[in-house]
Amino acid sequence: MSTHTTISTHVLDTALGAPAADVPVTLARVDGGGDATVLASGVTNTDGRVPELADADVELTAGCYRLCFDVAGYFASSRRESFYAEICVSFTIAGAGQHYHVPLLLSPFGYATYRGS
Repeated sequence: MSTHTTISTHVLDTALGAPAADVPVTLARVDGGGDATVLASGVTNTDGRVPELADADVELTAGCYRLCFDVAGYFASSRRESFYAEICVSFTIAGAGQHYHVPLLLSPFGYATYRGS
């Protein structure tokens, strides 16, 4: 069994019924005082995915993490008005060796997220 923890994401534009490509995503670890340290970043591909956010040399231990999606540019590129400039999703990693998939269902005036598989 692998002890390497992995994180992926998938952004779907529910208003268009299509993947959201070219959305910048950052992964940060959040300490007990609320300060965040950026560990990795990526950009969604044409299928709206970032298959693995952190390189194998980034150790993702138990604790609080945050994925931030910079959606302002995504909506601006398609000349659509949006309420959100950035969407941040905070979540907890329980331990080593698990895969965490954090999808974002996005529209200009709402969003939803969940732990995927």
